[in-house]
Amino acid sequence: MVHVVFAIPFAMENTLRFARAAAALPGVRLSVVSQDPADKFPADFRALLADFEAVRDALLPDELERGVRALAARQGPVERLLGVLEPLQEPLAVVRELLRIRGMDAATARNFRDKSRMKELFAAHDLPCARHALVASTEHAREFAQQVGFPLVGKPPAGAGSKSTARCDDLPGLLAFLKQSRPAPGREVLVEEFVLGREFSFDSVTLHGQHCFHNICCYFPTPLEVMENPWIQWCVVLPKDLSGPEFADIHRLGPRALSTLGMWTGMSHLEWFRRNHGSIAIGEVAARPPGAQFMTLMSHVTGADMYSTFAQLMVFETWTPLVRKFAAGCAYLRGQSAPSAGQRRDAVVQQVHGLEEVRQRLGDLVVEARLPVPGKPPNTSYEGDGYIIVRHPDTQVVTEAVQWIVRTVRVELG
Repeated sequence: MVHVVFAIPFAMENTLRFARAAAALPGVRLSVVSQDPADKFPADFRALLADFEAVRDALLPDELERGVRALAARQGPVERLLGVLEPLQEPLAVVRELLRIRGMDAATARNFRDKSRMKELFAAHDLPCARHALVASTEHAREFAQQVGFPLVGKPPAGAGSKSTARCDDLPGLLAFLKQSRPAPGREVLVEEFVLGREFSFDSVTLHGQHCFHNICCYFPTPLEVMENPWIQWCVVLPKDLSGPEFADIHRLGPRALSTLGMWTGMSHLEWFRRNHGSIAIGEVAARPPGAQFMTLMSHVTGADMYSTFAQLMVFETWTPLVRKFAAGCAYLRGQSAPSAGQRRDAVVQQVHGLEEVRQRLGDLVVEARLPVPGKPPNTSYEGDGYIIVRHPDTQVVTEAVQWIVRTVRVELG
């Protein structure tokens, strides 16, 4: 039996889905280390576990190490240490090195986690990315703005999912971002060119240094625009066919970027842009599976359970080739205040309008949905309060369907 420890700082449904897939593999004995108490996890999930260890902060390497050592003392040597959250990747790598557990090392994890370091590596290997600077003062940020021009993007060097990221359209906007983030030596922030164009993802699998699989998601609109406008409902489309000329550049540059950062075995989520003038720029890369239901979408496209295939990759280092059978898309539903109510802090979901129209028009195209729940407060993340997934062999049918959904369905808050 392979003893696998899954780091789950918080008992979130998406993380549990990955852990359940690992527990279901034959020959696996799964333990969990978490800062949430065991009783926060569903009873049926706890029944799958060999052991559980609570720690004070599961995002700290010292605490993770203590938890993993305790599990090893009770259950035997830990052969795999896994986790899917972005902030976990570097702490996990540190503990792997300390305890000699096979997997990504700390230097490679830093290449993915430190976005300034990442872009320096890209520049050194002639990989196209946004011009950027790691600034420790307002003066340095002003100098960079004079060189590059506006708009700019400000973000923490180790951010994830557009969190704490701001678009700065002019000098007052940049100064406002700096006032909030307060850069200083040892507490720098990343300021970079705002790439004008369309945004996509490149979600890939690497096994023993070889590129095995990739997926492309097309965003409508960009994630940063979604983060800046909480009322925007957005969508993604996964085309059935990725062989067209519009994706030729990323087919070539995506695997090169992963090799440059040191990816050996794992799944990654790369963001990239098609500039308005036609060239591409690589945004950022995370050494983890994608979020926002992308794994579920890829499952609908390929007919394979991507959570299970990820678990097999990370535990047994095996991969079975997949075939794209469908296009799929997801419409993300986000709450909007009723015209008379305004945006109140105590707002909750009141009604969801347009669902009957979706049922009548799209019918069997809808393969999965999680609808907003009346009475619940709105979700503050860009994933919103619910989603609707559609699937069809024709990419254009999927594209038109999800774009129609976000125009038709309205989540009323009040």
